[in-house]
Amino acid sequence: MQRLATPASLGLPADDRLDAAGRDEANAARLEGLFTAARQAEWAEFLADCGKYEAELDKETRTRKFTLAELDEEEQSLDRLRRWYRDIKVRDLFGAPAAIEAEQRLKHCAERLEDYADRVYQAVHQP
Repeated sequence: MQRLATPASLGLPADDRLDAAGRDEANAARLEGLFTAARQAEWAEFLADCGKYEAELDKETRTRKFTLAELDEEEQSLDRLRRWYRDIKVRDLFGAPAAIEAEQRLKHCAERLEDYADRVYQAVHQP
C-alpha cells in the first residue's frame, strides 16, 4: 500500500491543504480508493481502541473499583477517543464505511462512561 503524503511529512504547516487529482477517471478512482482504504484502517484501529475502553470499564465495574481517581482516568481516556475521532473525521474526505460505526461506538462509549460515573457517585456518597 502506498503512503499518502501529509503536510507535515512535506515540511508544510499542518493547516496547509494539498490538491490531488488523477490524470483520468480511473486514476482518480484509484487515488480515492487508496485514500479511503487508509482511513478505513484508521477507523479499524479506532474501533479496536473503543473495544479496549469498554473492556476497561467492564473490568472496573466487575471489580467494583468505583473511585473518583478511576473515573477521572476513564474521562481522560474518553477525551482521547473523542480527539482521535475528530482527527480521523477531518481526514476522511470520502466517507470510509467504518466511519458510521465509529460514530455510534464513540456515543456508546460515552453512554458507558455516564453509567460508570453514576456508579462512582453512588459509591462515594454511600454512608
